[in-house]
Amino acid sequence: MNEMRRKLTTIFSADVQDYTRLMGADEEGTLAMLKWSRDAMSRLIGAHGGRVINTWGDGLIAEFPSVVEAVRAAIDVQNELVGINAARPAEGRMLYRIGINLGDVIAEGDDLYGDGVNIAARLQASAAAGGIVISNTVYDQVRNKVAVGFDFLGPLTVKNVSEAVPSYAVRIGDDVSTTPAPPARPLPAAAAPAPGRPLAPRVRKIGGVFAVVAITLVVINLLTWQGEFWAVWPLLGLAFVAAMAWNRNQSRFDQRLAGLAVIGIGIVIINLLTWHGVFWAMWPLLGLAVAVGLRWAMRR
Repeated sequence: MNEMRRKLTTIFSADVQDYTRLMGADEEGTLAMLKWSRDAMSRLIGAHGGRVINTWGDGLIAEFPSVVEAVRAAIDVQNELVGINAARPAEGRMLYRIGINLGDVIAEGDDLYGDGVNIAARLQASAAAGGIVISNTVYDQVRNKVAVGFDFLGPLTVKNVSEAVPSYAVRIGDDVSTTPAPPARPLPAAAAPAPGRPLAPRVRKIGGVFAVVAITLVVINLLTWQGEFWAVWPLLGLAFVAAMAWNRNQSRFDQRLAGLAVIGIGIVIINLLTWHGVFWAMWPLLGLAVAVGLRWAMRR
């Protein structure tokens, strides 16, 4: 028999909003989407040092030895699911709710029991579609260590727990139920959107604004030509802003590493545009390479 023991751990609980409705509308497509999204979630959980304890229906329970990594995993999961849902119609999107709690639990073999697990499940049930809710024990550990905002939701009543649990919603950007983003990777055939679907209006609008501003700058430069193509600098700034905006919404690559790559490319371009015979960009590039190496080593 497995020995029972108590331990302090971080519980990650997730389930699908309106899963029954989605199954009623499209069983095969919903099951394909569930499998794909669960595989993505398991991969991200493992990448942050966690392990999946159990799955049932549309639900999933995982644990993490690190509170910070649990929250980072939840943020990465929701960001990647934004990409998965990007091109799907609003009524067909699979949106997860995630709850995270740090608490003392009973461990028996690979299973966990106790109030710590129940609180995580209750936090998950109170989260908005595509959102994350954490307990105050989690908030106390991550508030200065994770680059997101938090909204205090007040005390949450949990069945069979005598005291209400103060809870916080994690701010991870726009509402994923209404804001599309580029897909992170190809979808399974049963869950893939119909071909020929136009780009999301918001993406087209932002791209159009950048294009109009860039063309206007070039025209002004040409009409006031005095032997210098000064428009290259604001164009470079626009390109940098566009690249960072893309990086914020993509989930194919590690966002921090991709951001460093964008900065590195920008430094090289500036060096070339101001060339005086010295490749000074190698020094900041060396610093960026060290930062990338340290991040890679820490993730191991």
